[in-house]
Amino acid sequence: MNTVTIKFLAFSAILMTATISVVMSLDIEIFEDTTNTLTIFGIVIPLSINMLTMAGAIAIAVITSMVTGKYIHQMKTDTATGKLAEESWDGIGEYKNELPSGWAYTFLGLFIWSMWYGFIGYPINAYSQIGEYNEEVLAYNKKFEHKHKNADEETLKKMGESIFSVQCSQCHGEKGDGLSGRAEDFTQKSTESILKIINEGQNALHSFPGGMPGGMASGQDAEDIAKYVASGFKGTEPPMYAVCGGCHGANGEGVEMVGPRINGFDMKNTLAKGKKGLIGEMPAFNTLITPIQEKALTVYIQSLSN
Repeated sequence: MNTVTIKFLAFSAILMTATISVVMSLDIEIFEDTTNTLTIFGIVIPLSINMLTMAGAIAIAVITSMVTGKYIHQMKTDTATGKLAEESWDGIGEYKNELPSGWAYTFLGLFIWSMWYGFIGYPINAYSQIGEYNEEVLAYNKKFEHKHKNADEETLKKMGESIFSVQCSQCHGEKGDGLSGRAEDFTQKSTESILKIINEGQNALHSFPGGMPGGMASGQDAEDIAKYVASGFKGTEPPMYAVCGGCHGANGEGVEMVGPRINGFDMKNTLAKGKKGLIGEMPAFNTLITPIQEKALTVYIQSLSN
C-alpha cells in the first residue's frame, strides 16, 4: 500500500468520524425503528432507514477516497504511451488509445440503472414522495376551503393579517406602508402616484400585457381623476372619469381581461401573475395560496387604507 493511499484512507476515516459526530450531536438515532429486516444466508439483520443512510455515506466516503488516491498516484507515476494521432490542436496531440474499460463499464452500468430506475424501480406513474405530498396539500386545501367558505369579514380579516405577515410583510412592511417606497404602500393611495400613471401610463400587471398608455387625460381633468381615485371613489365623480371607466369599470372595480381594479388594490390579478415594481418584480402567488386565502388577504389589505 503506497503513501498516497494511506493518506486518503486516513482522510476518509476523519470524514466518517466527523459525519458520525454531527449525526450523534443532532440526536439522530441511527439504529432506531428497526422493524424492517434483511435476511442473508439465514441471518436476520435489523434495518432502519437511518442506518442504511449512514452506511451509504460511509461507503461513499471510503470509495471516493480510495479512487481519488489511486488516480492521483497514477497521475504521478504513469507515463503516456501509444501512437499519436496525426491531428493536433495548438500543438496538443491525442493518443489513439482504447476507451478505458472502467469508464466504459461505469457508463454502461449507469445507463442500465437509469433505465431500471425510470421504468421499473420508480416509474413516473407510480408512487413518489412528492406526489404524496402534493395529494396531501390538495386534500388539506379542499378541507380548508370548505371550512371557511362562509367565513365572515372579521374572520377573513384576521386570516388575511396572518397571511400578510408571513408572505407579504418582508417587502411591504408589517404595517403595509411599503417600507419608504420599496414596495406598494397599502395604507394610502397617493394622488401624485396616480397622476404620474395617468400622465405617463403604466404596464406593471402581467395580467394585462397591453398596459395603459399615457395621456388619456391631462391638466385639471387628470388631477381631478387622480384625487377621486385616491380618495377611494368618494365625492363627486369627475366628468372625464368616463374615459377611465371604459376599462376600469364605473366604480373602479375593474373589467375582466380589460383593466385592473383601481378602487382599492387589485389583489386578484397581482397575485395571479405578479407585478413589476420600482425596485424589482413581485412573483406570482397563484400556486401558494387558495381562493379563500386570496379573499382574506384582499379584505385585510383593503382595510389598511380605510
